[in-house]
Amino acid sequence: MWVLILGLIVFFSVHSVRMVAGGFRERQLEASPGRWKGIYSLISLVGFGLIVWGWILFRAEAPEIYEPPAWGRHVAMALVWIAFILLAANMRAGRINAYLKHPFLTGVILWSAVHLLANGDLASVLLFGTFLVYAVVNRIAVVNRIAVIPRGDPAPAVVRPGSDLIAVLAGTALYVVFVLWLHGWLFGVPLLG
Repeated sequence: MWVLILGLIVFFSVHSVRMVAGGFRERQLEASPGRWKGIYSLISLVGFGLIVWGWILFRAEAPEIYEPPAWGRHVAMALVWIAFILLAANMRAGRINAYLKHPFLTGVILWSAVHLLANGDLASVLLFGTFLVYAVVNRIAVVNRIAVIPRGDPAPAVVRPGSDLIAVLAGTALYVVFVLWLHGWLFGVPLLG
């Protein structure tokens, strides 16, 4: 359990710098963008590695906190597909991105919430609950940051034709890879079979 908790602390500490110490982050980016991005990426990877390792170690012995509904896994399979599309939409200037403003965080909220529908053990509740809380808080922070930034007349967002189709295809392809292979390989939990 402690490896998982340490991973969550490391990962979300660095991801929360913009919310809690925006000025510090901006000074680091001004001084040396490459150094800041390198340190940020390294800490993120270490945290993510600890999260995956800690979850695998703890899940086998984690007590059940609640019994997930029988339909929870099926709903999770369907809605995680949409979450993957939202993650892909974050990279493209399409209607999905323009409408949601930050589809990546919306995808993380959806991904973590539906995983809580499918898993009731303490390891999963810690993992997905932490991601859910972080994504909701960060989404609120993003909205507040946008509201505070003084701007003149905002330039209309350029929507590229085909961006949403590319997001759907890329998200679907990544989802299929995860369902068929990567989820079982990374987390030891095959989704089919």
